[in-house]
Amino acid sequence: MRLRSLLCLALSYGSALIQACGSHGQFRKWTQEELDELERKWGQEWGFSGISAFAHLEYHKCLTTPNELYDIAIIGAPFDTAVSYRPGARFGPRAIRAASARQTSFRGFNARAGINPYASWARILDCGDIPVVPVDNAIALKQMTAAFTELGQRPPSSTLQKPRLVTLGGDHSLSLPALRAIHEIYGPVRVLHFDAHLDTWHPAKYPSYWASEQARFTHGSMFWMAGEEGLLANGSLGAPSVHAGLRTRLSGLEDYEDDDEQGWVRISADEIDDLGTGGVVKSIMDTLGTQDPVYLSVDIDVLDPAFAPGTGTPEPGGWTTRELIRILRGLEGLNLVGADVVEVAPAYQGAGEETALAAAQVVFEILSSMVKRGLDEMGKVVDDVKDEL
Repeated sequence: MRLRSLLCLALSYGSALIQACGSHGQFRKWTQEELDELERKWGQEWGFSGISAFAHLEYHKCLTTPNELYDIAIIGAPFDTAVSYRPGARFGPRAIRAASARQTSFRGFNARAGINPYASWARILDCGDIPVVPVDNAIALKQMTAAFTELGQRPPSSTLQKPRLVTLGGDHSLSLPALRAIHEIYGPVRVLHFDAHLDTWHPAKYPSYWASEQARFTHGSMFWMAGEEGLLANGSLGAPSVHAGLRTRLSGLEDYEDDDEQGWVRISADEIDDLGTGGVVKSIMDTLGTQDPVYLSVDIDVLDPAFAPGTGTPEPGGWTTRELIRILRGLEGLNLVGADVVEVAPAYQGAGEETALAAAQVVFEILSSMVKRGLDEMGKVVDDVKDEL
């Protein structure tokens, strides 16, 4: 009898369903009411408890669970072997998740947006990380492209056309495979790019005797490559993209000429002194509008190193965390179809996690805007159905 009881107990622990051992070693089914009671009793987590999923969201390894549907997926891309200065952003997704611990669905109401993104219509999952190989950039590029494409083309949980991906980086080169995946769905898109650097550097202008095809793919050339591949609705299409927060040194004015040829509008970090945050928001919205699909890419080095020292290529003279958040809050009218937050390298940040905390807040603002925009889109769908009836 003791052996039977132990076997029954072991089986009950091994079951992920709703079975458990009864008092006489027999299986029984839990009622939904009992399960609900267990959830009320033990389901709540404090900010410092639980596994390190982003904002304590439901976690699935979505790449290995193809039947798991979502409206917005948080996906990590722990890759940093395309950097030109300090490595370490492969630990960015882990750090951002840890810094998001105080974000919960219980207290996730965003006052400026008027919604709680974690408790609204959208099913938001933490989909884990892409297992990006760290020793072969060509394979890594293929892996990220394949993963973003697969995750981005799943049917959504709601009435959205396609789910949205918000990527935690990782170095900035991941924007290229993300844009390749988005192009499969939407065609050429516009980009809003917060960064200290242009990242439209012509790869042939990197001085190197040992040039190679693979060396073209870096965290400073990926938007140039995206433009060359026709992934951006820039230039000839008359739909410019936007850089904001620029303050990088140049090899010469020809860097701006290359940028101009690909149809980018530039907003320097210094312009915030004259325009204010409201003026920066207006400049961005006047350029991008509210209809065209936009990919948002936030390099955390858009912030001054005083606020975000944990990054690969820090540049003095950047924006404060408050200024960036204020600007992001003013952009909720954009039609965001994807986003990334990149270049968080926690080895260089302080003990207070200021860089990762800033990145986690940026993700929260992005999610809030996506969910709020989704409410508007769903309302339009309802209105269209009513008109047809």
